[in-house]
Amino acid sequence: MTLEVLNAGVRGIVIWGLHRDTTELHRIGVPVFSLGAVPTGPRRLDPQSPDCMYWARVESWIVTACDYVAGDDDGVIFLPAAQLPDILVAAAGIAAKERRHAELMRTGVSFRRQTRFVEYLTEREAQPGLTFRQHLKRLAGAIEQ
Repeated sequence: MTLEVLNAGVRGIVIWGLHRDTTELHRIGVPVFSLGAVPTGPRRLDPQSPDCMYWARVESWIVTACDYVAGDDDGVIFLPAAQLPDILVAAAGIAAKERRHAELMRTGVSFRRQTRFVEYLTEREAQPGLTFRQHLKRLAGAIEQ
């Protein structure tokens, strides 16, 4: 099946379940994202809906041709096409912040110092409900948007 996918020009496979033949999959070279490997073949065949070629369920997500799928060594995410431009801008900003934090740490400026962690602990004594994320947002240092 993976060779057919490769020949059809598909760039990866997402399986909401287990895969087998890991060594062969690596040799073929098409990225396969699954919940893990299993030595046996399929153990059951679930019924399919009549429109199964138009959508896929992955955990709680329903993925259609209107979605983008992005994957790396950590797994996959599904991105709604209508929001893709905003997502890409936000992702670029997050990556830039993370790179900047790492650059400063390489020069000896700890993440604790960059985020004024001691100040956060002091503020938390006065406001026990204060989260680190809230502290970072006040510093304009929150990684996520």
